[in-house]
Amino acid sequence: MDDRFDDMYDDHILDHFESPYHRGPLACASCTHADKNPICGDQLELQLRLEEGRVAEAWFTGRGCAISQAAASILCQYVEGKTLDELKTFQARQMLDLIGVRLTASRQKCGLLSFKIFKTMLYSLDAPGANPPATTASETP
Repeated sequence: MDDRFDDMYDDHILDHFESPYHRGPLACASCTHADKNPICGDQLELQLRLEEGRVAEAWFTGRGCAISQAAASILCQYVEGKTLDELKTFQARQMLDLIGVRLTASRQKCGLLSFKIFKTMLYSLDAPGANPPATTASETP
């Protein structure tokens, strides 16, 4: 990949880091989940408002490196409007493609933290006895 593309991707990450999409608390969240990367200290909480099996809104809070925070912004923007059934097939490789930057193995943990939280939320909603709107939370940032 040449330097022009690297610069463009860096700008993509910096844009989401400096002007994130839906950063802050969501007043009427249907489900919430938080996690952290104990190796680097990145912390995120993802909140969704669900309507009729669809993600109506996705918001995040947290702190950490530019990659983890930008990835959370990118994820929130991506999942809004999609059905939960559509999102069940969303894979880590697709998330890395959305980030658009080649990441080392250690940086992939940063880039995939929001994805991990999101997939945990989806699995929690499918758990026996779960009845959306369900609220789950692990370690709060």
